[in-house]
Amino acid sequence: MSNPLAGSQFKEQLRTGVPKMGLFLNSHSPTVAEQLAHTGYDWLLVDTQHGPMHSERLSAMLSGIANGGAKSLVRVGGYNDRIGIQQSLDLGADGVLVPYINTAEEAREAVSCCLYPTAGTRSVYFPQRSMNKHGLLGYAGNWNKNAIVALQVETADCIKNIDEIAAVPGVDILFLGQNDLCMSMGLYEKYEFPHMYTSPELQEATQKLINAAKANNVILGLFLFGTARVAEFLAKDFRFISIGNDLHHILTQADAHVKALEGISPDWSPRSSALLS
Repeated sequence: MSNPLAGSQFKEQLRTGVPKMGLFLNSHSPTVAEQLAHTGYDWLLVDTQHGPMHSERLSAMLSGIANGGAKSLVRVGGYNDRIGIQQSLDLGADGVLVPYINTAEEAREAVSCCLYPTAGTRSVYFPQRSMNKHGLLGYAGNWNKNAIVALQVETADCIKNIDEIAAVPGVDILFLGQNDLCMSMGLYEKYEFPHMYTSPELQEATQKLINAAKANNVILGLFLFGTARVAEFLAKDFRFISIGNDLHHILTQADAHVKALEGISPDWSPRSSALLS
């Protein structure tokens, strides 16, 4: 396994156009996290917003990801989740994804929690797993350039304020969450599934995000289920892309086996699936 990139190198590659593909982890399983870190994904994100991960389980998952050499991020509770951000970074996460950002002030608060003074207000403490490789000064002295600070773009208010949010110093990635953005904009009520994802309203909002990110040299990211639209978003300069989560991977792989079994054994029929038909 080659030496993992420093956070600053990882971000520089993204800014120069190198895609970084990853996956969300919702299964609260250190074993699954470690195995997926050995599959070739560039990054894995432990989703504490929508997964049952307490600090001890998060610690084990981040350790497993580091063992596999992938970059690690944690989706925390929100911009005011100082404890969650602190725990994630002290436990060795390379960065955080902060959901539900609506204003530039919220973006500044999120960045502040992530960075050491004087750029931010993150608390310093030693020893921590994050400091084991490079020591207190080696880690803390370089953290502010290596931190990966991603903010989720998932509300109509965020789009309304996107120019100001993108201009906040310290924001590295603006991460598009199409599901929640469609909900916030009322598109699930207006369109039959899945047409909200190709609606002119969502396209206009996405273009506003793209314009603001490019104007401020901020990396574009997004969450997708599967690979069908990856090429489309690469063409729009999205480079930090999730193609789903660990549980969706399990479901889709199981679905492939179930369909194969149906063809092999006509007398066997599967029970209902959690996947959308």
